[in-house]
Amino acid sequence: MEIIWKYFAQLSTLQREQLSQLPELYRYWNDKINVVSRKDIDHIVEHHILHSLAIAKFFTFIANQKILDIGTGGGFPGIPLAILFPNTHFTLVDSVGKKIKVVKEIAASIQLTNVEAIHARVEQLPDKFHIAVSRAVTDIPTLLGWINGKMVAFQNGSVLTPPSLITFKGDNVQSEIHHIKNPCKIYPIVDIFEEEFFRSKVLVQIEL
Repeated sequence: MEIIWKYFAQLSTLQREQLSQLPELYRYWNDKINVVSRKDIDHIVEHHILHSLAIAKFFTFIANQKILDIGTGGGFPGIPLAILFPNTHFTLVDSVGKKIKVVKEIAASIQLTNVEAIHARVEQLPDKFHIAVSRAVTDIPTLLGWINGKMVAFQNGSVLTPPSLITFKGDNVQSEIHHIKNPCKIYPIVDIFEEEFFRSKVLVQIEL
């Protein structure tokens, strides 16, 4: 976990304890239900936990914001982000029931109380959300279609923050955003994490 502490030195004792439990929990559940590729499970800390936490280097989630994790799989990026932002509510959604089972078990194991895991398609959700996040699910136009009508601005005192989609992408991102008319920003992850794995990876924020 040293690579996590390297970039997130100011974590509380509870946050460190929760993050430290994740690798062993994911290895245990991955033997039962394949939520991370077999060849990648040995790189769970860098390729999945730290990768998910890249969002926290560029964005700060506010207390009472509602975050939607689209196609969360085994809980990425939602579970690591929920650990870092304990006062923000995270709804982790996936259409594969066995993956949601893993999310629920891991969240319960580390006593993560700000996570709700739902077995459903995003289009079926009745709730509204302030920010949507997604990692390795589908192309940006499809994501935008799924969350159409489900996003609302966040009211924080007199400040109104427009909703947005934050998604992880690679070198091919330009082809996905070429025809998108919404305001769009690209954040190279290598700007914050120096490891080779992150060299071709970016975060894309699209205001809605």
